Amino acid sequence: MFTNKTWHQVYQEKLTVGQRLADRVAHSMGSWAFIIIQTVFVVIWMAINVVGFMYHWDVYPFILLNLLFSTQAAYAAPIIMMSQNRQNERDRMEAQKDYETNTEAKREIEALQLKLNSIEVDKLDKIILLLEELKKQ
Repeated sequence: MFTNKTWHQVYQEKLTVGQRLADRVAHSMGSWAFIIIQTVFVVIWMAINVVGFMYHWDVYPFILLNLLFSTQAAYAAPIIMMSQNRQNERDRMEAQKDYETNTEAKREIEALQLKLNSIEVDKLDKIILLLEELKKQ
């Protein structure tokens, strides 16, 4: 049965849950929303621990905060790399599909050019025959 799905739709359907999750994590971590939320979190964390309205659970130089960032980076880096590797794979697939489309278009254009040339030759032959008939008269 013929399907109207694009190569991208077919590719998306083949992704595993883990691959989809990695793509979502990479997408969200690479956004302004993530940077803003993380910045607000860090400012609040530092303010609470410096001002001292509450119990100081992470005093300067914020070793626990550094541990949280290190843990976040340790998990985020491989997840982002998985997503980037898949992006490279998608780019290669897209380039291959573009190449195939361009090759097919080239073949069709060449076939049309040959057809147009044959039509042109046929017209010229008919014109020459008409001129020869007029010349005979």
